Amino acid sequence: MDRLKKQINFILEVDKLKTIFRQSYITDKSRHENDAEHSWHLALMAFLLAEHTNEKVDILKVIKMVLVHDLVEIDAGDTYCYDQKANLGKRDRERKCADRIFHMLPEDQCSEMFELWEEFEKIETPEAKYAAALDRLQPLLLNYTTDGKSWKEHGIHKSQVVERIRTMQKGSEKLWNFAEDIIEDGAQKGFLK
Repeated sequence: MDRLKKQINFILEVDKLKTIFRQSYITDKSRHENDAEHSWHLALMAFLLAEHTNEKVDILKVIKMVLVHDLVEIDAGDTYCYDQKANLGKRDRERKCADRIFHMLPEDQCSEMFELWEEFEKIETPEAKYAAALDRLQPLLLNYTTDGKSWKEHGIHKSQVVERIRTMQKGSEKLWNFAEDIIEDGAQKGFLK
């Protein structure tokens, strides 16, 4: 029962992810997306777009990775990717949260969570490269679909978006090419500076 109790406590703790809001708007433009919605969306994308990876990947591992990667934002908050000042110390803030919440779990699951999170952060394995590509594509799709609402609010330049998503190439050349087309069209439509 102790193992189950730890797992249930963790499940209840990570419900807080629903209260962490990101800068991207949902497609109807009515509100910002939360981290739980973002993670769910990535998990769905992981298996739907798997045929477009550069290398064969373990889809279950990718799904686990995208579901775990933002749990650290429960304490650290969502750091806007284009805010250089806010990104200072981000890794330390997130590591502190990872230590707290992952240790709520039984030891074997705690280790797995840390391994998945660290692997995602390093973007070195085929799974992490693909997961990172999805993590770049999803907000790009939302920003484009909402006529650049968040980009406009923050005065984001095309060059910033291109630089942010460049890592997509490592996981999927096909998704990267698709993203480049979206960025170019968005810039032509005035969604980006």
